[in-house]
Amino acid sequence: MSLLFTPKKIDKIEIKNRFIQSPTFTATANLDGTVSEQTIKRHVRLARGEVGLIVKGCLYVHPLGQFAWGQGGIHKDEMIPGLKKLVNAVHNEGGKIALQVHHAGAMTIKKIIGSDPIAPSSFEKDPFYGAKPKEMTEEQILEVIDCFGKAAGRAAEAGADAVQIHGAHGYLVNRFISPYFNRRNDAWGGSDENRFRFLKEIILSMKKNAPGLPVILKMNSHDHTPTNGVTHDLTIKYAKWLAELGIALLELSSGTTHSIMHMAMGRVPVDDMALYLPAWKRPIVKYIFNNFVIGKFDLTGEWHLPVTKKVKPVMGDIPMSLVGGVRTVYRMNEILDEKSADFISLSRPLIREPFLVKRIREGKVTIAACDSCNKCLICTSLLNLPIRCFSRVSTDKVARMLKEKRKDWK
Repeated sequence: MSLLFTPKKIDKIEIKNRFIQSPTFTATANLDGTVSEQTIKRHVRLARGEVGLIVKGCLYVHPLGQFAWGQGGIHKDEMIPGLKKLVNAVHNEGGKIALQVHHAGAMTIKKIIGSDPIAPSSFEKDPFYGAKPKEMTEEQILEVIDCFGKAAGRAAEAGADAVQIHGAHGYLVNRFISPYFNRRNDAWGGSDENRFRFLKEIILSMKKNAPGLPVILKMNSHDHTPTNGVTHDLTIKYAKWLAELGIALLELSSGTTHSIMHMAMGRVPVDDMALYLPAWKRPIVKYIFNNFVIGKFDLTGEWHLPVTKKVKPVMGDIPMSLVGGVRTVYRMNEILDEKSADFISLSRPLIREPFLVKRIREGKVTIAACDSCNKCLICTSLLNLPIRCFSRVSTDKVARMLKEKRKDWK
């Protein structure tokens, strides 16, 4: 029998197969951060599609941690009833669900959070969001750690099977553990141990607030910043500490707004990306991307596999999930057979085919239909349009959808 459909435990939670829906921002929450019916319907479809573990992505733990309209929250108790409804809906379909807790840090705008963004250090404007963040005080750091802990408590109260920390893609946790972004010289920076302290204290706070709830982590393995941030060597060092802290699962990713395509290798949807910018900037950006970026990020394989192989021995019995570029059933089986990873995480393929896992089990498909066009990444994560496969949606139609959606955000 294929390992793909052999159950495996994450901590004490048995997952019926080896498929995980990697946390995906959906831009479908109500404007107050509560769970919408649209969000529930999407996750129910994934459960019916037999995804072993579904990770609900990007739930902000603090009002200053929100980065987009349509983003869900877990920052106050009023969020619990909606989250419980979501969890119950997935459980009713036989699925398991984790809730991802998140803080945007510098990657947001004043219009959304009502004040200047915050970060471990203040030394540059974010390439996409354009704001220069304020350096966090000790009091703010401790407040955010406490907020992550309380968010884990709310996840437990909602009945979630696990809780995941978002430690990738240039958001706040990633910036604290990264030498490029964290330039502090106090107890929260200046050395690898001090930079890791923020994540360590978050994990301890979450375990204290939600005893018994598995804490899993999505972490950058490489920041791809102008000078070294998190690198593969540093990832291995951090992995040892994470294993000692007893995390239940690790998924490695990469990229920040300095190199957004490292988050999702494949085609670069330049025209859609340009819609994020003022009209006068678009020709300049299109020229730069068309002449210097196109073709450099083509998907040629599982780009996080080499570092996952290096980190896995460090993690001992703690399972790892591989995300990024896994498209064929043959390779999925091969990766599991080689023990290079314990789970296969998918995001873009499940946007296009929510029932992909079920169809694989039934022997109906051997390759995902997703062609890694990346329009979903740009249209949802950057433009805040509700999640869907945009591969056949023209840029003109995206512009019209964006114009209509912006009426709701005013």
